[in-house]
Amino acid sequence: MEELSQALACNFSVSQDLNSTVAPHPRLGQYKAKYSSLEQAERRRRLLELQKTKRLDYVNHARRLAEDDWTGMDGKEEEEAAEEDVEGMEVEVRKKLPKRYANQLMLSEWLIDVPPDLAQQWILVVCPVGKRALVVASRGSTAAYTKSGYCVNRFPSLLPGGNHRNSLAGKDYTILDCIYNEAQQTYYVLDVMCWRGHPVYDCQTDFRFYWLRSKMEEQEGLEEKSRLNPFKFVSLQNYSCTNESLCEVLATDFPFEVDGLLFYHKQTHYNPGCTPLVGWLRPYMVSDILGISVPAGPLTTKPDYAGHQLQQIIDHKRSKKQRGTEDSSDGDQANTDGRYEFEHLSTPKPEGSFSGSGDPASNMEN
Repeated sequence: MEELSQALACNFSVSQDLNSTVAPHPRLGQYKAKYSSLEQAERRRRLLELQKTKRLDYVNHARRLAEDDWTGMDGKEEEEAAEEDVEGMEVEVRKKLPKRYANQLMLSEWLIDVPPDLAQQWILVVCPVGKRALVVASRGSTAAYTKSGYCVNRFPSLLPGGNHRNSLAGKDYTILDCIYNEAQQTYYVLDVMCWRGHPVYDCQTDFRFYWLRSKMEEQEGLEEKSRLNPFKFVSLQNYSCTNESLCEVLATDFPFEVDGLLFYHKQTHYNPGCTPLVGWLRPYMVSDILGISVPAGPLTTKPDYAGHQLQQIIDHKRSKKQRGTEDSSDGDQANTDGRYEFEHLSTPKPEGSFSGSGDPASNMEN
């Protein structure tokens, strides 16, 4: 059995994406992966160069997402959308999924190569435990989609275009990249792609974060629950990546359970899909990967499971396949242990909730 475990640890891959965060960190995992820090650095350089020449119709793309109007898409795009797969779903269900909303989020890679300009050209965001969600507010309603494009909730909100009182006959719409925390009934806003009909896909990260923060401050009532805003929307703070700033962040007591750290290159545009221009680390990895001394505390203490990441992913995926439909109570118990090294863990249920509640938002990753 031990030989089989070692063989799986050496050969098993859970993603085709380079340095995918659904696998353990190549430098800290239980196995020795073949990776090259120069390769990740080179891909960053090429992507930054490509941004200067790429010209996409972001206005039309944002309008399609907001209005669910895909007329004019060529046959190849429709065919590719129809062929996309969702793990664990039956074929009949897959055909009903709104695939046009799949793969719209910008996802990270493990931060393997430490950029020499980390302190000058990168921005840090501390992420709460939760589930990634594409939030689209348009035509008097707000919809939340999973990374695979499945609409899990529809509700009113005080986002521009998010309820009938502020939709202005459907002209306003907003598209956000969020992390949904079920326990706090809160959408933590990571990034903005469009605000009040103005797309910012092709704007640099530092501008998008500034734009998001200022616009959310102008929009009253977003951070409070109300009849027109049943879920809170809270903008996540960003920090510089100097050694002093990192140590201060790791010693901070945040009002949410911390999942990990995202490192954004200041110049990157919002490009859906995995990119080396956004790096991901668990807080306890900062010392090993970045090579700096960090303060001792809850965030920097290395957990017992850190050395067994890959095997637990294998066990998790195997047991999930055997069960078919995952029992939510078992899933919550496993995830409260913090064992599974996925980029975004399942959120602990709020007090008083129960399994099988039928709340679609509780199934955002299923």
